[in-house]
Amino acid sequence: MSATSEATVSPESVEVAGRARTLTVVHHQQPESGTVPVVLVFHGSLQTAAVIRSFTANTFDRIGAESGAVVAYLDGYKRHWNDARIVNTSAARVDGVDDVAFAKAAIDLLVRRYGGNRAQVYAIGFSNGGQLVMRLIHEIPEALAGAAILSATQSVPENFAPDSPQQQPVPVMFVHGTRDPITPYAGGMAKMYRFRPRGLGLSAPETAAYYARRNGITAAPTTAPVDTGATGPTRVDRTDYRQPGHPPVTLYTVHEAGHSIPGPKTARPRILMGGTDHTLDTAQAISEFFGLTTSTQHA
Repeated sequence: MSATSEATVSPESVEVAGRARTLTVVHHQQPESGTVPVVLVFHGSLQTAAVIRSFTANTFDRIGAESGAVVAYLDGYKRHWNDARIVNTSAARVDGVDDVAFAKAAIDLLVRRYGGNRAQVYAIGFSNGGQLVMRLIHEIPEALAGAAILSATQSVPENFAPDSPQQQPVPVMFVHGTRDPITPYAGGMAKMYRFRPRGLGLSAPETAAYYARRNGITAAPTTAPVDTGATGPTRVDRTDYRQPGHPPVTLYTVHEAGHSIPGPKTARPRILMGGTDHTLDTAQAISEFFGLTTSTQHA
C-alpha cells in the first residue's frame, strides 16, 4: 500500500460532557461529490494520539492515502481510555469519562466537517484502545462497519461490564503476539508492565471464537501461514472465521512477537513489551479486511 496524495494534518476538539476532547485528523482532498470512509484510531495506555501515530511510523495514515478515508487519532483522558473492564483503575474509568460519547462525537465531527460516510466507520484500537473498541462493539455496534483490535483480548464475563450491551454483529480483525507480556496470548491476567492488574481475559484464539459466535458464525475456522517473506524469528498465522451471511472474524497470530504493532517501519517498543515483527504490514492487512483496498498481499 503506497501513498497516493499529500495529507493534511489538522488538530480538532469536541466537547463531551463538559470536557474538551482532542483528536488529530489526517485527511486528503475532499471529493467533489460523495463521502469518504472514516477510520478512528485509539492509542494504548500511557500513549496519546501523537505517540501512536509516531509509534506506528504514520502507518495508519496510509489507509487514508490509498482509500481517501479520513483518519482520526483520538486522545484518551489522562492517556487512558474508560474501557468496559471492571478491574481498570485508570483515571478515565475512576472519573467516569464517557469515551463512547467521545467516539460518537468524533464521528459526527468527521461526517460534518470532512465528508465522512457514517455507513463506513471503522475503529482501530491498540491495547487499552483495543479494549475500548470492544466496548464500542458492544454498546454502539450500529456505528461501526468494522473493527481491528491489536494486542487486546476479550475480558472474562465477570470483568466485563459494558453499558446497554447490544448483539448486532460487527466484522472484527485481531493481531496478537504469542510473547505478549502485557496481555497474554494464552489468556490470564492482563497487567501494566507486569504489575497493576487489569483483570482476567480470554486467550487470543478464544477471543476470536467469542466474536465469531457473536456474529452468528457456526462454521469451523481455517488457519494457514501468511507468506510475509520472514527470515527472522517471527512467523505469522492467519485464522479466519467465515460463513455466508455473517460478518467475518480474522486473527493474525504473530509468533515470538510481544505487545506491539507489526509493521515494516513501526518503532521498537520498550524492552518490557517484547519484540516487534517487521514482516506483517498491519495497516495493509486492516485495509484489506475493511475492504478499503483491492490488494491481495495478505489474502
